[in-house]
Amino acid sequence: MKSKMLNLVVLFVFGTMSVFAQSKTEEFKVNGNCGMCEERIEKAAKSVDGVTAANWDKETKMIEVTYDESKANADEIHVAIAKVGHDTDKRQAKDDVYGDLPGCCQYDRYAAGCQKKGQGCNN
Repeated sequence: MKSKMLNLVVLFVFGTMSVFAQSKTEEFKVNGNCGMCEERIEKAAKSVDGVTAANWDKETKMIEVTYDESKANADEIHVAIAKVGHDTDKRQAKDDVYGDLPGCCQYDRYAAGCQKKGQGCNN
């Protein structure tokens, strides 16, 4: 009886460890200005299946994202954020999507590190 109980406990511990081992947290730059940007950026990141948390800081322009590596990857998160109009350090939003952002959300793309129209940000 004791050995069965011990086996169950060991199995539970290893099972729990494997679940947590798939969780990854990354931080990267996302350009934006205000609280509306924050909501839009975090919502876009969380729309990727497997993302469990997203927190963008408007002062540092950095987002911290936690996701399940078996369901998502960092590139998918960059793409989702760029699709809503915000440049990341790996992806640039399309000009027309960026242009549709409210005026307070339109940051100076070239000052933010983007090279020239149509090319990605290289920060």
